[in-house]
Amino acid sequence: MANVQSLDPSASPLDYYGWELRRQREAHGLRQGQLGEIIFCTGSLIGQIETTRKVPTRDFSERLDAALGTDGVFSRLVGLVLRSQLPTWFQPYAEMEARATYISTYQAQLVYGLLQTEEYARAVLATGMPDDLDGLVAARMERQRILEREQPPLAWAILDEAVLHRPIGGVEVMRNQLARLLEFASHRWMRIQVLPFVAGEHSSLDGSFTAMRFDDDPGIIYTEDLISGHMTANPETIREAMRRYAHVQAAALSVEASAALITRVMEERYGDRPEPEERGVA
Repeated sequence: MANVQSLDPSASPLDYYGWELRRQREAHGLRQGQLGEIIFCTGSLIGQIETTRKVPTRDFSERLDAALGTDGVFSRLVGLVLRSQLPTWFQPYAEMEARATYISTYQAQLVYGLLQTEEYARAVLATGMPDDLDGLVAARMERQRILEREQPPLAWAILDEAVLHRPIGGVEVMRNQLARLLEFASHRWMRIQVLPFVAGEHSSLDGSFTAMRFDDDPGIIYTEDLISGHMTANPETIREAMRRYAHVQAAALSVEASAALITRVMEERYGDRPEPEERGVA
């Protein structure tokens, strides 16, 4: 547990955030409880963030800036804080993702991270039994802000049909997740296709991968294994990955047919229906 007096603002973005929050609060002559009342949270939460026991959210940071008149300081800082909460091995990928001008991904198991709802992301991330699940979820949601830019990356996601059927988080979570995918059906910068079961064997049976291109840097390919992620800019690897992606894309349903399949799965598997009654033991 961090002690407020011993916080080193240069130790990490989270330490700096806590140190700066305490400095600004005291400069305004506010106790933790008083500031909490102003921004609609508990004084305990203020204290936990000041001592790095809790990770701030973007909403919390925006309310802080409004209450303290800090001209967006905390709203800007929270991006660094949340990125620092990502696993160390994943942070380089997140930095490259934020700079990419074109992203193409094939996902065999899960909905692509930039398309996940908060509830779906929470269910996925909980499987790793992290120490700070809230921080990881907030960091994943923060990554999605690149899709809200005035000029976001052009992105193309191919999801295996298995992704639609795997009940991550339960019926309601999946229904909301598939509805989220359908919101991108007419999106200008994001396209989603589904690789159907009937495609059979295909060129990426080895698993998921993501390709990213940049304005001024070589493209990269990103893959993950059980423990960590791997990026490479090797031209031969990139050519092979893009060849496979082209074959997967050719076997996938069109954007329109993919949306129709997502709608059908959402209605048939995750539509509103009463839960089965539990039967007692005779």
